[in-house]
Parts: sequence; C-alpha cells; structure tokens
Amino acid sequence: MRDIPRGRGFAGGTAKQGRDRKFQAILPLRGKILNVEKALEHKIYENEEIRNIFTGLGVSIGTENNSKELNIEKLRYHKIVIMCDADVDGSHISTLILTFFFRFMKTLVEKGHISIASPPLYLVKKGKEERYCWNDKERDAFIAELGKGKNESVNVQRYKGLGEMNAEQLWETTMNPDTRIFRRVNIESAAEADHVFSMLMGDEVPPRREFIEQNAKYARIDV
Repeated sequence: MRDIPRGRGFAGGTAKQGRDRKFQAILPLRGKILNVEKALEHKIYENEEIRNIFTGLGVSIGTENNSKELNIEKLRYHKIVIMCDADVDGSHISTLILTFFFRFMKTLVEKGHISIASPPLYLVKKGKEERYCWNDKERDAFIAELGKGKNESVNVQRYKGLGEMNAEQLWETTMNPDTRIFRRVNIESAAEADHVFSMLMGDEVPPRREFIEQNAKYARIDV
C-alpha cells in the first residue's frame, strides 16, 4: 500500500523531497479545491484538480450502463492521506476535500481508505532540547518544563504552513509511519453526515448561520 499525502504550494515539493519513494506518492493540489456542494455537476467533472484526483487514484464513475457509482477496481492506493496546514485555512481545505470524497468517492470513506494527517503547530526549543507540539496545551507544558521559571529563554516556532518545515522535519513529524499521527475518516451516520455537509457547505445561509451562532463559543481564534 502507498500513501498519498496532500501538499499545497511549495509544501508539495518539500513533501516530495521528504517522502519514502518506496511506498509514498504525492498529489499536490493548488489552493482550495472546488466546493462540490455548490458547483454544478458538469463544472465538477471539468475541474482540473478534481480530474487529477480521479486520475491519480485510478478510479472512475459511470463505466457501466451509465451508472454514477464509483468504480474502484483499479484503485492504485489504499491509504489516501489528506495533508493540509495545521491552521484554520488548512482546516477549510480539508473540509472541502472531505466534502468531495463524501459526495463523489463515498465508497473510499466507507472502506476506511481516507485519513487526515496531523502536522504539529509548534516547535519548542531550548539549547539542544526540542519538542514538537500539536496544540497550545502541549506547547505551554513544554515551555514550563524547559524554562523552569525563565520562559523567555525558550524559543517557540509557530508553523503557519507545511511549507515552513524542511523535508526532514515534515518526514519526522507527519509522514514517518513510526511517528506520524493520522485520523481515519469514517461515517457513523450517513444521514447525519449528509445533513452536516449540506448545511455547512451548501447554498442555504440561514441554517449555517444558526449553526455558527450556536457553536461560536467553542471556536478558537487562530492568529
């Protein structure tokens, strides 16, 4: 099996440099993928990035009797990894990609082929000691551990994007099978998932506004 992490911009080049060519392939996507929940169907199939995904994975739609079911007989990769920046913009792109997979490649989700990579947000260093941190709580704890009351002596690097890591760092934190953290995507309730994608990614504004208002207290500002 081979992994397909997702790169953006020059991060795709860094991922290509850092991967293990024996079992990892990279499919870079440029910018934000089309929101398939709002787009007309013919526009979706004409979109270059989406066509590249179909071609790269080796799957197709409507190969027999004009069926619109996904044909995965020639699926090239059985572990497909969405790899985006660890910020709000990266989360938005991940959501757009997941919307596409749910609407047009749902079988891959149901069979457990789709995962999301978890790159770190911070690198905390003091002298030769360093640690990658995936959230603010981990960062603060390691700062306190290293600083021992002198936190100003601790250096904290905030990764705004995958491209800020070099190839070795990206491999070590996000692509190395021995150390990486993946979240496998599954569908516990197809009906609920369908409702959520329609509400958050569709054309109807009032339901989305109501959801945001009800859940705004859980939001975290990413600066």
